[in-house]
Amino acid sequence: MTPLPAPALPVLVADDDAAVRSALRLFLKSEGLQAELAASPAEALALLREREYGLLLADMNYGRDTTSGKEGLTLIESVRTLDPQLPIIAMTAFGSVALAVEAMRGGAQDFIEKPWDNQRLATQIRSQLALRDSQRRAQRLAAENALLMAAGDRPWIGSSPAMQTLMGRVAAVASADVTLLITGENGSGKSQLAHSIHRQSARSDGTFISVNMGAIPDTLFESEMFGHERGAFTDAKQTRLGRFELADGGTLFLDEIGNLSLPQQAKLLQVLEGGQYERLGSVRPRHANVRLIAASNADLTAMVEQGLFRRDLLYRINSVQLHLPPLRERGADVLALAEHYLASHAARYQRPAKTLSEAARQALLQHNWPGNVRELAHCMERVSLLAAGAQIQASDLALSTPSTPSTPSTPSMPAAPAATANAFDGSELTLEEAEKLLIRTALRRHGGNALQAAQALGLSRSAFYRRLEKYQL
Repeated sequence: MTPLPAPALPVLVADDDAAVRSALRLFLKSEGLQAELAASPAEALALLREREYGLLLADMNYGRDTTSGKEGLTLIESVRTLDPQLPIIAMTAFGSVALAVEAMRGGAQDFIEKPWDNQRLATQIRSQLALRDSQRRAQRLAAENALLMAAGDRPWIGSSPAMQTLMGRVAAVASADVTLLITGENGSGKSQLAHSIHRQSARSDGTFISVNMGAIPDTLFESEMFGHERGAFTDAKQTRLGRFELADGGTLFLDEIGNLSLPQQAKLLQVLEGGQYERLGSVRPRHANVRLIAASNADLTAMVEQGLFRRDLLYRINSVQLHLPPLRERGADVLALAEHYLASHAARYQRPAKTLSEAARQALLQHNWPGNVRELAHCMERVSLLAAGAQIQASDLALSTPSTPSTPSTPSMPAAPAATANAFDGSELTLEEAEKLLIRTALRRHGGNALQAAQALGLSRSAFYRRLEKYQL
């Protein structure tokens, strides 16, 4: 299924002859393209600063000089500074090989003489538009490959009654272009559920972009989300696409949205309300053609009452809420997931596939899984590498004694290792092990609230999230 398209970008025609402008407008309309007209280079540059265009048809000669093409060359040079990727076709009634070469060197992609041949001009325009689309897709793909993790390719596994109920709700809303909020504990699979919804949506052929909102510093928020132009700030050595632009025509997944600071919330709300954004260093509005899915392990309603989350933003992202149950409430899904991870890790590490003994299966079912699916995945990775026999025993799993299940409203944190949970002098731990233990302890003391744990440890939100990702907590 084709992703929902953004409105086609118009072609900008710059020519001082009103008859030429009218003729080109009619011609482009017959080709299914919208045209906007400029009577001078200054007017063309003003329009280019205001919005994005698909292509520029630029006359080389204007009122001050009707033969040399200098005004056209200056226009092309200015456009290249403003938008390095905009296709330009140069036009003149006094064509010459020298002027054509100079225009191409200046940044034009093609050259045509007046009076033009309609069929040839149509071919040139279509070719340049297709080339630009191809370049933009390649740029998005390169950035997407750097952003996406392999988690999006894992199959969705869930046959328990709790998951079947959820999947029924997902089926009802996946194809609708509605904003969704996914709630659930850390590690329960919110990102994977968002991938599943994207694959079932009308945007399934589009890009899926996932963003960990807690890991973006305030100073980089606009650059990360909306992109920036070259020279927008000291280190902006080249134009960068933001996450909204990378997800154009597809799905933008904002993970752990509850960790956004209030200033970031205000900037995000402005885009969601207006449907437009601007790259940092640019005043040209861009259309936010994305399907938004947000996720949080926090109680956003309680955060609103505490003044930590904007009520109007919660209304924007909470058109439909989907709650992902923790692994301890999913019954036999534990075994299906465990067998899946065993098989995938065996293939990944080129090891013989191992099976679970009955005692190991019972141990998996009895464990509380405070770390949810993420904890199970790491457990299966460990035993696939370290278990001695072809069949995994309960002792190989090294699971702690089953504890009383946590209430769904309070996120559970993994217990600290028995040797260090009650007393800690640091004498037998490496620096990384000590830091990991301190983070676990802070999270447990603050009920899984990452912001409060970060503050207790004297860390910024982004620094704390980098450590969570480093230690896979």
